[in-house]
Amino acid sequence: MSIIVNLDLMMAKRKISLNELSEKVNITPANLSILKTGKAKSIRFNTLEAICKVLDCQPGDILEYRDEKE
Repeated sequence: MSIIVNLDLMMAKRKISLNELSEKVNITPANLSILKTGKAKSIRFNTLEAICKVLDCQPGDILEYRDEKE
């Protein structure tokens, strides 16, 4: 997939655990884990907004586009 999820990097930078983030964002740890590992097929804007608010970052800090040809 061309979209890379860097949620684990942002969580490490902010020193926040998966369980702590899931509580603050109100999403199950299992669903957050799916997103974190890049296995999610989509993300709702309100979920992305909540994650960015808690991690004090921009969507581009979490999601990255890479051309598959490279």
